[in-house]
Amino acid sequence: MLTPAEADRLIGAHLPRLPVESLPLLQCAGAVLHEEIRAERDQPPFDRVAMDGIAIDSRAARDGRRRFRVQAIQAAGDAPLTLAADDHCIEIMTGAMLARGCDAVVPIERVTLRDGLAELEAGCAVTAWQNVHRAGSDCRRDAPLLAAGMRLRAPEIAIAAANGASRLRVSAQPSMVVVSTGSELVDPGEPILPHQVRRSNAYGLVAQLRLHGYGRVADDHVPDDPALLAQRLQAHLDTHDVLILSGGVSAGRLDLVPQTLAALGVRRHFHKIAQRPGKPLWFGTTSRGTIVFGLPGNPVSSFVCLSRYVLPALRLAMGGPATAPERLALAAPVRTKPALACFVPVCIGQDAAGHRLATPRETNGSGDFTSLTGTDGFVELPPGPDAYEPGYVAPFYAW
Repeated sequence: MLTPAEADRLIGAHLPRLPVESLPLLQCAGAVLHEEIRAERDQPPFDRVAMDGIAIDSRAARDGRRRFRVQAIQAAGDAPLTLAADDHCIEIMTGAMLARGCDAVVPIERVTLRDGLAELEAGCAVTAWQNVHRAGSDCRRDAPLLAAGMRLRAPEIAIAAANGASRLRVSAQPSMVVVSTGSELVDPGEPILPHQVRRSNAYGLVAQLRLHGYGRVADDHVPDDPALLAQRLQAHLDTHDVLILSGGVSAGRLDLVPQTLAALGVRRHFHKIAQRPGKPLWFGTTSRGTIVFGLPGNPVSSFVCLSRYVLPALRLAMGGPATAPERLALAAPVRTKPALACFVPVCIGQDAAGHRLATPRETNGSGDFTSLTGTDGFVELPPGPDAYEPGYVAPFYAW
């Protein structure tokens, strides 16, 4: 069987790239950028006042002048005024262009304004360019600011806006459907018989995808009926970019998903990974570029496989870079099965020095999703020893 690292390589080698589209800036949050954004102008584009106060010629203050006649008021967005004389000042606001003839701003808290005069408080020293954000000190015109492949968070959206980009070329939001299989599943709110179970995986998986910024996510439920399964999966393959199936991928008589996908022309790239939980994971693609993940039906397995394989694959398919997971030290020992990579749910805390630590939360098997309450994600422990001691550093994947 494959190792998790080998599964990563196969996914990366066979992953189709999602299309690129031009969207209004406010619709780009969470998308992956597919163009370079350069500085529209020098930043700041002018000598920018950094706090409310009075703008003066600093030489007058250094020569001993403490009182200045208030010539005018200049707000942010006003065209710059010109200082009439060195014994004058201009009351000025944060964000304004520095008035011509001035080279310093004295904070309003250190000035007394009375009868048209501004007096500096005792001991207030003035130096050239104090409280002035100099033009071009952040970056120069045409400097590269955002690179293709970056995921657009709030700071990147603000940078694009500040440099005049009203639309951006970004990865298209993938159209996804989460399909849970099994005749035993009953939706929340519906009457349930003693031999049935609630359909919970799809709700959790859809929520997890939406929390990661994917808005175009539908869900479906198909019972264990071969003809109906083939019909519904074909419809989803024709209309979605990504199919995420939950259940039906193991080795039982009614695990119909692998053979159904094969009959529908989906190319299998792998089935089963040497890991616990989530061993039966299935991955394939179609000739039209649809991505298909078959997740095991046990809840812990489904959630682990989504975070470990599906979410990184979606980032790559959207043109984002491969990112290494954070590495955390264990806060307590963990016993494992030596032949398999083990994914262990953890809660994140801190030691006395403020270092992040992962405290294992043992589950009662891969069906025990109630144990995931309050956990932050899981660590990946490689096969080998039958126990890992506190302090062992492992890759961490957040839910």
